[in-house]
Amino acid sequence: MSADAPETFLTQDAYDRLANELEYLSTTGREEIAKRIEAAREEGDLKENGGYHAAKDEQGKQEARIRTLTSFLKDAKVGTAPESSGVVESGTVVTAIVAGGEEVFLLGNREIAADSELDVYSEASPLGAAIMGQREGTKTSYTAPNGREISVEVVKVETYSGQ
Repeated sequence: MSADAPETFLTQDAYDRLANELEYLSTTGREEIAKRIEAAREEGDLKENGGYHAAKDEQGKQEARIRTLTSFLKDAKVGTAPESSGVVESGTVVTAIVAGGEEVFLLGNREIAADSELDVYSEASPLGAAIMGQREGTKTSYTAPNGREISVEVVKVETYSGQ
């Protein structure tokens, strides 16, 4: 992981779920896609073989997911969510007034909250970067991708419970 990249937090459940997905894609998933490609190849002319091209496309997406998961799991910090001390950090649930409206979201990686209804903002996003390390009651702002300055007030910081 690069020195300036934020540490990625994962619950043990999220880590296990992603590790299982990686194991499946690396073994059974690769075997299944290879069989589909071979079956489509046996149909003849590859230039106009939609099944072959679709299977090759899916294989490319699957290999990209394998690379992403491998890298992500290698660099992830696994454990329980950080105990909230009123300071915004990766893996905490934040209630904030953003541009005048209240939002509740998890700061971290979307993979953490796959089974949750919570919105997730990355620590590297403009909003995430603006509030990382801020305490409850802090007012700050960030520049949105469209160039607008957006005000943010951190109202509450809670421990992520996995829901």
